[in-house]
Formats: sequence, structure tokens, C-alpha cells
Amino acid sequence: MQRRHVFVCTPALLLLRPAWALNLSEGDANAGIRTALERGANSAVAMLGRPDGFLGNPLVKIELPGYLKDAAKLLKATGQGAKLDELVTAMNRAAEAAVPAAKPLLVRAVKDMSVEDGLKILKGGDDSVTQFFAGETREPLGQQFLPIVTRATERVSLADKYNAVAKKASAFGLLRGDDANIQQYVTARALDGLYRIIGEEEKKIRRDPVGTGSAILKKVFGSL
Repeated sequence: MQRRHVFVCTPALLLLRPAWALNLSEGDANAGIRTALERGANSAVAMLGRPDGFLGNPLVKIELPGYLKDAAKLLKATGQGAKLDELVTAMNRAAEAAVPAAKPLLVRAVKDMSVEDGLKILKGGDDSVTQFFAGETREPLGQQFLPIVTRATERVSLADKYNAVAKKASAFGLLRGDDANIQQYVTARALDGLYRIIGEEEKKIRRDPVGTGSAILKKVFGSL
């Protein structure tokens, strides 16, 4: 008499079917995704949260917003170029000072990641890790960054003038709402830069999982 094997398919197992198709166990899939998340977050914070992390990186350097950048050319012609350079430097220094505060929230987001989130990341595109972190952390990180950025920009003489001019420009539709306040503008651009660098790290892992030197990343992302 042949024994019949009964297979019970739970909702969790159904969610993991794509991982099976890649010959990955649930443990391997989760470990690989979490490793990629942690590596991307740690690399981005280390890269940006230091002197010249923003200012010296063309990918994320914070410039004046479009309208004010054009107006700055006129100010430089009147001999105020040094002050404008000081403002741009201060904006980037503020972002560099704020970024280290992101690490605890990024780590917590990794720990709290659901099975569904993990599979979306695994089967997603090159920016799936970026989208995950932005969705989970942008609002609370913005709240953490803003006072740090505010303290840094208040030391610069042109900060108040920026806000005054930007407010008028916003009233004429020349700037978006967040761009009309230097503190909010720098906070938003700092977050954009953080998520962009996390995305760049994710692309590296997907393009060359072997080159990461991690056995679990090689196993998980090398099977895609």
C-alpha cells in the first residue's frame, strides 16, 4: 500500500513560491535580502555622513534650486560670490551632519521587514531597496534631520535672506513649497541623496553579487 504525502500550503509558503523557483530556501532569501539592505544602508551613511560626503560628490551635491541658482549668477556679478559659495557649502555640511542620524532607523526598518517586502525587493528592479527604505523611513527621518539642518544653516548669514527671497519666488510659482525654506529644502535633498546612494549600492550588488565577497549575496542575487 502506497503512502500518500499530504502537502499543506500555507499563505506564507505561497508568498515564498517565487523564492523556490530560484532554488532558494526561505532562510536564504530572507538572509540575502537583509544583508543587501544592511550593506546598502551602512555604505550610504558612511559615504555621506562625513566631510565632503555631499559637497564632494556630484551625484548628490546640494545646489541652490533652479530659480535661485539662476539669480545667484547676478549676485556673483555684484561681488557676492563668496557668500553664495558659503551658503552652498553650509547646505551640504548640514546634510553631512544629519545623515549619521539615519542609521538607527534604517537598521530598524531592516529588522521589521515583512516577508512580502522581502520578496518585492528580491524580484524588484534596481531601485527596490531604495523604494523600500524611502517608504519606511522618509517621514521619520525628515523629522530627525530638520533640527540638525536648522542648527547648521542658522550659522550662515545668507540663510535668512534665502528664505525671504525664496518665499517671494514661491508666491509666483517659481519654487515648490519645500524649496521656499532653506531648512526644509536641505532636509529633502539630504534624504534624496541618501536614498540615491543606497540605490547605487543596490545596483552594485545586483550587477556583481560575486564581487561583494558575501556568500549569501552571491547565492541569492546570483540566482536572479
